[in-house]
Amino acid sequence: MSDIILAVILIVAILAIAYYLIKKMAVLVVNAVLGLILLFILNFLQVMQWVGRPDIGYSLATLIICGVGGLPGVLVLVLLNIFGITV
Repeated sequence: MSDIILAVILIVAILAIAYYLIKKMAVLVVNAVLGLILLFILNFLQVMQWVGRPDIGYSLATLIICGVGGLPGVLVLVLLNIFGITV
């Protein structure tokens, strides 16, 4: 009887952890997609040229920063580009 109770508790714990991770992953995926979309919009509208700088290129490092960092990653790239540091 105690084996069944232990198995049920273990299954409930695994499901709770999986639910928590999926919930957090959804937020990270949405943030990454929004970051990549914002990078595309910035380059499409040539926003960086408004401040006298060239557009942010689509290099592997730039895409990784936008994918992992999301919206704050794009903000970091814009600030670095304004200060003349290219990635």
